[in-house]
Amino acid sequence: MKSLDKKLKTIAAGKYKPADFILADAKDPDYAFGVKGTGAVNYLDQSGPHRSIPDFRQSIRDIVHQKQMDVMLGAVANIEPLVEEGVFDKTGVTPAIRANDTTDIWLPRGASYAKEMSRPWRTANLKHVAKFCDLGLYSVTFNNDLDHDYATVEAYRAFREDAVHHKFRHFLEVFNPNAPKGLDPKVMPFYVNDMIMRVLAGVAAVERPLFLKMPFNGRKAMEELASHDPALVIGILGGSAGTTRDCFELLSQGEKSGARVALFGRKINLAESPLDLVALFRPVIESKLTPAEAVKSYHATLAKKKLKPKRALEDDMKITEAALEGYGK
Repeated sequence: MKSLDKKLKTIAAGKYKPADFILADAKDPDYAFGVKGTGAVNYLDQSGPHRSIPDFRQSIRDIVHQKQMDVMLGAVANIEPLVEEGVFDKTGVTPAIRANDTTDIWLPRGASYAKEMSRPWRTANLKHVAKFCDLGLYSVTFNNDLDHDYATVEAYRAFREDAVHHKFRHFLEVFNPNAPKGLDPKVMPFYVNDMIMRVLAGVAAVERPLFLKMPFNGRKAMEELASHDPALVIGILGGSAGTTRDCFELLSQGEKSGARVALFGRKINLAESPLDLVALFRPVIESKLTPAEAVKSYHATLAKKKLKPKRALEDDMKITEAALEGYGK
């Protein structure tokens, strides 16, 4: 049994402890950024040449073999050959693919698609994907617009029918509105919570998502959702790269607020030393290190390896993401 399934079983039994927290690496930037999504060859200059697909696949292999992650999410075009290669064999890591790619993540250079209300779209064909992988991420974005949101839930219903037919499991990503219509920013986190519960209310167990992936919209909103339905396994997404302190604070604050999963992409992919960053995730989650202590430890490792940090320690210790500020006050 993969570690993901073991941990989900433990969580469902009400026996969760921080050691059961689920970690996933979101190595699927191809769907959003295209060529530049893989990250620059020089981590200090993201405007320079970007890593090739073979190099990017090696970074996936490295993370999988580190055995800190429970799930490795990637593009179909990358996960399929890695599964065939046997990369996931005997690792305990579950491979997963992005099952749909809505227009709000279409972010090629020079484009403006993301400024318009999200529209559902699905490139992946489950008939073919299910032959090498049985787990995928399906994302939805609601904007408080009836026509667009109706199309979103209709597409999700069709996907669930297809997934059940192909015995394909999924987890559900719910983004914050990308082009909200008449929605008060202060109410937005609770609008998202309400839409999650509204959408899942009519979903039978056989087609229900294994867990959620959503932005951390602050302690109050996360605790509301986690306490409202304890059976709902909530995962937080990483968002922008941010500071190293942001990364560790998100893990710590998210877990303490009721999240049981973290799915980070750019925070790992664009780090100076991804493997060393990931190695500190579980100590932070399990409160063996505070976020501040983890930042200092990470910088000490960079210095030891003679890797130049993108920020001075003082700057990297700062919390820059609004949802993380004032925690506990």
